[in-house]
Amino acid sequence: AYTCIRKWVFMTMPSTDRTIHDMQHMLEIGRAMVAIASRDELLERIVAAAVELLDVERATLWLYDKEQNELVTQIATGVQEIRVSAEKGFVGEVVRTRETILVPDAYSDPRFNPQVDVDTGFRTRNILSVPLIGCEDHLVGVLQIMNRQAGPFRLYDVDLAETLAAFSGVVIQRASLTAHYLEKKEMERAMKIAQDIQLGLLPSDVPEIEGFAMAGCSQAADETGGDMYDYLPLPNGHWAFIVADATGHGIGAALVIAETRAMLRACAYLTGDEAASVSTILTTTNRLLTQDMDGGRFVTCFVGILNPETGVLTYASAGHGPLLFYHSAEDRFEEVAATGLPLGIVGDFDYDVTATFTFAPGDWALITTDGFFEAMDHDKQEFGVERMLEMLREDRLGPPADYLTRLQQVVETHVAGQPQADDLTAIAICKT
Repeated sequence: AYTCIRKWVFMTMPSTDRTIHDMQHMLEIGRAMVAIASRDELLERIVAAAVELLDVERATLWLYDKEQNELVTQIATGVQEIRVSAEKGFVGEVVRTRETILVPDAYSDPRFNPQVDVDTGFRTRNILSVPLIGCEDHLVGVLQIMNRQAGPFRLYDVDLAETLAAFSGVVIQRASLTAHYLEKKEMERAMKIAQDIQLGLLPSDVPEIEGFAMAGCSQAADETGGDMYDYLPLPNGHWAFIVADATGHGIGAALVIAETRAMLRACAYLTGDEAASVSTILTTTNRLLTQDMDGGRFVTCFVGILNPETGVLTYASAGHGPLLFYHSAEDRFEEVAATGLPLGIVGDFDYDVTATFTFAPGDWALITTDGFFEAMDHDKQEFGVERMLEMLREDRLGPPADYLTRLQQVVETHVAGQPQADDLTAIAICKT
C-alpha cells in the first residue's frame, strides 16, 4: 500500500511547497500505518491523519457491516459507537455508488441524514465522504471528513482525501484479516485446552473385575463433545457404569456434560442396596441439574451398578436407549427402553423405576449413545441398531475393546467421508 500511494502521489499532485509538504506527510502516515498491528490503533491513526491533513473539525470512519447492511463508527472523534443503515445519508450513497461525495452545505442537501448530529450534538456544515476500498474491490467502509476550518472543501482536498482513503482501505482490510486470524488461532488454542481437559475426564484405565471384560470409547464430533462414559468403583466393592449424552455437541454440550459427570460421580457414593443407589444417583443429579438448565437442553443418561459376585447389573435409564443385552445361552438380543425422563427437564421427577440384568457366561451389555445407530450415509440411511447387533453376534467371543474399535470403523465407512454428525460413545461389558 505504501509503495502504491507513493507512486500515485508523485504522479498526480502538482509540485508546490504545500503539496510537497502534504506528500511527505502522507508518506509518513503510510509508513506509520503499515507498522501498526492493532486494528483499533490503526483506525484512530487514520481519523487523526484525516483531521490533520485536511484541517477539519471532525472525521468519522465508518466500517461496513455487510451482513447487517449497516455502517458502524469504530472511531469518531468525540462520540460513541453509532450504527446507521447503509440505505440512508451520504454514507449510504457512497456504499451504493462507491464514489466520493462532496457537499458544501449539508443541511441544504436532501440526502443528508441529520440523526447523527442529533445524537452527538455536532453541527455539520460541509462534508466530504470517501469510499474505502480494499483488495479485490472489497468495500471496507467510508471515511467522512466534516467542517473544513478554512471554508468549503476544494478539489485538492478531494484528491488528498481519496489518496488517504486509497491505502487506508487496503491497510484496514489487512489488519482485519490479521485480527480474524489471531482470533481464530486463539479460539483453536482455547478449544485444544478444552479438548485436553475433556479427554482427561474420561477413564484412563479399564477396570479389572474378576469374571468380566469391558471397554469404553468416546469420539467427539467437534473438538469437544457432549457425551461421556465412566467406570466408578464404589466403597462396597460394586462398580458403577455411566453413559450420558447432552443435547447437541461442541463447547456448550461439553460444559453441560462436565457438570453432569461431576454430579453423577458425587451422587454415586451415596450407596445403599443397588436399586436404591441407582435411583438416588439419577434423582439427585436431576434435581441439581434442572436448576442450571434452560428449556432447550437436557441430558440422557444410563446408570448401572454391577455386583461382581452375583453378576447382577441394576440399572435405570434417564431417556437413554435403546439399551442392548445379549443372552448367550439363547443367542438372543434384548432391547430395553428408557425407564425415565431425560435429566434436566422435570426437577421433581423420581427415578424409582429400575431394572436388572443378570450376567451369565458369554452375556453382553452394550450401552451406546445415538451417534452410532443414527449415523447416516449419503442416501440418508441410518446405520441402525440391527447392524450393531449383527456385528456383536460376530464378535461376541472376542474382547469388548475389539468390538468397539470395529464398530467405530464400520460406522465411519457407512458415512463414507461425510463429517461426523454426532458424538460416538459406548460401554461394552461381557461375562467371561
